[in-house]
Amino acid sequence: MQPARIALTVNGQRHSLPLEPDMPLLWVLRDELGLTGTKYGCGIGQCGACTVRMAGAPVRSCTLPVSAVTGAVTTIEGLGTAAAPHPVQQAWIDTQVAQCGYCQSGQIIAAVCLLAEHPAPTPAQIDAAMTNLCRCGTYARVRIAIARAAAALGAATGDRT
Repeated sequence: MQPARIALTVNGQRHSLPLEPDMPLLWVLRDELGLTGTKYGCGIGQCGACTVRMAGAPVRSCTLPVSAVTGAVTTIEGLGTAAAPHPVQQAWIDTQVAQCGYCQSGQIIAAVCLLAEHPAPTPAQIDAAMTNLCRCGTYARVRIAIARAAAALGAATGDRT
């Protein structure tokens, strides 16, 4: 395939790059845009280390061709900063979710998408949404962090239900 000029919005910034249309979004993010927070795990969309938010939904960027990107993309770098972390990032820090940390950017993005859809998720909704794999087995802490983030986001919006 010939490189095509492909336009995409990542973390609120518009890009137009000459890319092979079948290049996975993960490699565009890492190699072309220098956004290395999104990780390569399995390469087949199973582990979730490569999860990013596209048009509000979690997607596995290792298997998504850049030509199939249909909306704005948010990576871990687009959520918050060290000085002002996103509430989900802060909950991860407060709960000390990460051990090795490799899968955590994908876990956090998946949690952000879950909480956008279900601001006060049930355990069943958490289990259904959080399909990312963690070799360190920190799933119990992930659930605690999601509950903390939900409470923080509810408090920030004035929703006390």
